[in-house]
Amino acid sequence: MWSAAKQYWRVLTRPSVHFSLGFLTFGGFVAGIMFWGGFNTALEITNTETFCVGCHEMRENVFQELKSTIHYTNRSGVRASCPDCHVPHDWTNKIARKIQASSEVWGKIFGTIDTREKFLAKRRELAEREWARLKANDSLECRNCHGFDYMDFTRQSPRAANAHGTFLASAEKTCIDCHKGIAHELPDMKGVPGW
Repeated sequence: MWSAAKQYWRVLTRPSVHFSLGFLTFGGFVAGIMFWGGFNTALEITNTETFCVGCHEMRENVFQELKSTIHYTNRSGVRASCPDCHVPHDWTNKIARKIQASSEVWGKIFGTIDTREKFLAKRRELAEREWARLKANDSLECRNCHGFDYMDFTRQSPRAANAHGTFLASAEKTCIDCHKGIAHELPDMKGVPGW
């Protein structure tokens, strides 16, 4: 056993060409930690409201709409920011959403929504894409803050209490089915059944 340890130590300390295997292993470990730290730092920077409204398309359009809603200012002082509603909190889904959102940078680069008029022309398409995403993940981002198990139905209007009790408990519908336009203006919904 001792001879095996000595042989292993010799392999670790013997130079490959210029550096020992031990140095390369330790260097790789340190580089990995630095990469991971840098990656997570960049991920968190891109997960802030300041980053989101850095583009004038967001700052001048949807962010201005958010400011007039209860999600931005309310009696309790609890405020939702862009990533709270548009980026899942758990790491795996967050990374998947970031990859998906990177394709949205295309619109910024090529100017498909760089004016108010262009934004309004694409608004329904953008909204429907976001609604479909929320529908597919059972309104995960909504549920990060709004826990069905903690809702006090006695403090809700009879209509809301009935809808929440009926649809959310049965998993027949999800939050976004009824709460489209809760934080942003609705696009032109002409021709959509039920509107």
